[in-house]
Amino acid sequence: MIQITDAENFSRTDINTVSPDVTQTVSAIIDDVRQNGDKAIIEYERKFDGVNLSSLAVSPDEVSAALSVVGDEYLSMLKRAAANIHAFHEKQVRSGFMFSGSEGVILGQRVIPLERVGLYVPGGTASYPSSVLMNAIPAKIAGCDEIYIATPPEIKPEIIAAAHVAGVTRVFKMGGAQAVAGLAYGTESVPRVDKIVGPGNIFVAEAKRQVFGRVAIDMIAGPSEILIIADEDNNPSHIAADMLAQSEHDKLASAILITDSRNFAQKVSEAIEEQLPKLKRYEIARASIDSNGRIIIVDELFEAVKIANDIAPEHLEICTSDPFEWITAGRIRNAGSIFLGKNSPEALGDYYAGANHTLPTMGTARFSSPLSVDDFVKKSQYIYYTHEALSSAADDIERFAMSEGLTGHANSITIRRTR
Repeated sequence: MIQITDAENFSRTDINTVSPDVTQTVSAIIDDVRQNGDKAIIEYERKFDGVNLSSLAVSPDEVSAALSVVGDEYLSMLKRAAANIHAFHEKQVRSGFMFSGSEGVILGQRVIPLERVGLYVPGGTASYPSSVLMNAIPAKIAGCDEIYIATPPEIKPEIIAAAHVAGVTRVFKMGGAQAVAGLAYGTESVPRVDKIVGPGNIFVAEAKRQVFGRVAIDMIAGPSEILIIADEDNNPSHIAADMLAQSEHDKLASAILITDSRNFAQKVSEAIEEQLPKLKRYEIARASIDSNGRIIIVDELFEAVKIANDIAPEHLEICTSDPFEWITAGRIRNAGSIFLGKNSPEALGDYYAGANHTLPTMGTARFSSPLSVDDFVKKSQYIYYTHEALSSAADDIERFAMSEGLTGHANSITIRRTR
């Protein structure tokens, strides 16, 4: 049963679990894939997933078959969701700039799409075509030339259909650390990418950490989280459902409610127990609620601000009479995605509204952001000086260089003083 506690007795560390040390296992997998390419990945898929693969890439025939299986209604739903995601993310596109700093000086910045990106889409206990759209559409808007998906080999047709709708270049049947290694280093059939994005289990997260530097990554995602701030003028069944929606993701997921009403807290707890047995993923949600579920009682609801900013949750629901005052006044600083009002459940953001659902977890919303178009571009800058402009700045540059003891730097300016 979910724990109900007063605010002064709550600690952020209560909902964190220490992941097992998988560093050596992942390192060995990465090294094997680097040396043996496709052969190593195929062997790991046989070992971990029990699948014997003759090739890693999803074929055009498999794409056609998947589209036929899901049908027109499902494809139409994907396209409507994709349109919402596109509408949100296209507003994130930024342009370069150029300006004249002074006479004879031109400075500028270019915004350049990454050439190749790899999107990891989890499989295993669940399938996430929504993650395909959320990862691929911003990359497409950014202008990436090639977009590849890696996902565990028993791919549901919905994943392939979402990849088709999002304009993905190719889908590869590979999961876990071996998929990350394949994308990072390239194999006979898997192109080496510039950046790997998307959530995964602890092996995927550790593999992304280890290949960082060889390629860029978006973030190292932990278990999913939701924090709900709610007054008693809510339907307790609605709040319970939102907490369970997050809990069914993973046994390590956390669902927290902060309220100023002990009576409401008890009703939510009872509603959770009533709804839990009806869930298909009951055992996962049960474990999550028992280990990481919390209801925190505060004297005044605005005390929740400090707790929320300390936790920096992946998802934050504000279910109050005037939810906008919580963000317009700048009270909430740390959250991945914020859901305002009683009719904006977190599932709305997971699938349909358009804002991205790949979000910072484990408190990293203190300093990082949701996945966006910015994740799929890089910036380059340029400088142009005329001879006259350089001569005007020469004394300052030479003095600066000499103060650092870099006489070669100073000489590269001095030598240009005369044509």
